[in-house]
Amino acid sequence: MHVDHLTFVAGPAGLKVEAARLGAKLGVSLKDGGFHPRFGTRNHILPLVGAHYIEVVEVLDHPSAEKAVYGQAVRARSQTGGGWMGWSVAVDDLAPYETRLDRESVPGSRHFPDGRLLEWHQIGIKGLIADPQLPYFIHWESDPELPPTSLEGTVRLDTVEISGSRERVEDWLGEPIPDQIEGINFDFTSPNGHPGINAVVLDAPEKGLVRI
Repeated sequence: MHVDHLTFVAGPAGLKVEAARLGAKLGVSLKDGGFHPRFGTRNHILPLVGAHYIEVVEVLDHPSAEKAVYGQAVRARSQTGGGWMGWSVAVDDLAPYETRLDRESVPGSRHFPDGRLLEWHQIGIKGLIADPQLPYFIHWESDPELPPTSLEGTVRLDTVEISGSRERVEDWLGEPIPDQIEGINFDFTSPNGHPGINAVVLDAPEKGLVRI
């Protein structure tokens, strides 16, 4: 299993302010990730050590945001003040998940300033909305050098703290979750309120361990 990225939704101050705030905590700058026309969202990204990344995302006043499940999920999290929305697992083939979830994956895309097109498919956002401890699944369609996971960062993802049930997430994934995956610690605690990501611990060269 490869942990692709974690999603943090901007609060009332907006994307740029939230990205700058998180960057200051970690002693780094986030990159402008651009606009997602199919979802009505835009993001800033932070590449991490080991082909992972964090995206800070906000929903836009755009027709796609009302129709796309992903846009709906971002809006709902934003309306509660923002914060961690979920995590994503990269897979080589989405077909087994389409069969298991009885729905088709949806395409996503964005253009780079130089015209290159980044494309992917994803599935599982409805599951995340219903139970935010659950990851969604992504498959990158573009050349390997285009996704954010191809960028090498300096900050390391140390720990993901999840309020929820390891067994429930394992059933969703269809595979066990050890205490550590790709050097990332996964700590599950009994839900105190709503399930989902409580916090993420990152190891930043200039700041040390930072819990967000």
